[in-house]
Amino acid sequence: MAQSAITEIFRKMKEAGNGAKAFIPYIMAGEPSLNATLDIVLELEAMGADIVELGVPFSDPVADGPTIQQAAMNALSRGVTLHNVIDLVGAIRKKSQIPIVLMTYFNPVLRFGLNNFIEASLKSGVDGIIIPDLPPDEETDFIASCHKNGPDTIFLLAPTSTDVRIGLVSEKSRGFIYYVSVTGITGADISIDAQFRAQIDKIRMKSNKPVAVGFGVKTADEAAKVAAIADGVIVGSAIVKAIGQGQEQFRALVKSLRAAIHAVV
Repeated sequence: MAQSAITEIFRKMKEAGNGAKAFIPYIMAGEPSLNATLDIVLELEAMGADIVELGVPFSDPVADGPTIQQAAMNALSRGVTLHNVIDLVGAIRKKSQIPIVLMTYFNPVLRFGLNNFIEASLKSGVDGIIIPDLPPDEETDFIASCHKNGPDTIFLLAPTSTDVRIGLVSEKSRGFIYYVSVTGITGADISIDAQFRAQIDKIRMKSNKPVAVGFGVKTADEAAKVAAIADGVIVGSAIVKAIGQGQEQFRALVKSLRAAIHAVV
């Protein structure tokens, strides 16, 4: 299988040798509309995003905090489905090749049909998937099919992850490892302390996969501190909130985050 677009992003950054880190904004598909989401993805790329994480609205988003939950409810109220989001990626691909990661829950994928989901994702141009309620030791045939054909499977680690779990996630993850910085939901406060650094170091000792950190990064200052330790920074709730506040707030936040992350050397 050819090297994925996500892997290529991190490879180029590493080869550049300047300490560059990936800026990975998260947005909710269909909020405020599917057409607007397409425009937002293109705008994020123009402002320096390296990868875009695209949320799929779901009625019971157990890993997400109030901001993303509300965005999901808004999108669902407009009838946005996983099928719509996959079609949206196809529309984005007509204008951009920025790597796109779908963040969804397993129930919509199961209802879609596991093989149908893989086939449709590949056809539309999805580069990676994050499914918080799918552990790497379950649905192994589905994960194996993704490994054979794509998209990249990206699994989560947390401050409480054991050495065994770190090893398993490293083995099953493709593209990068998603480190959940807090033992809570998206949008919770992040603590960038010695324990945080120690856990990233432990993951790196057991894995050669890039580590991107999400859940809790809200400001440019926090993004810079995380970028100094990790390979990528994922920002979700703060960006989703800014989109709801208007174009000016959205652009100002994204530009500040991008500058802070890309300035780290």
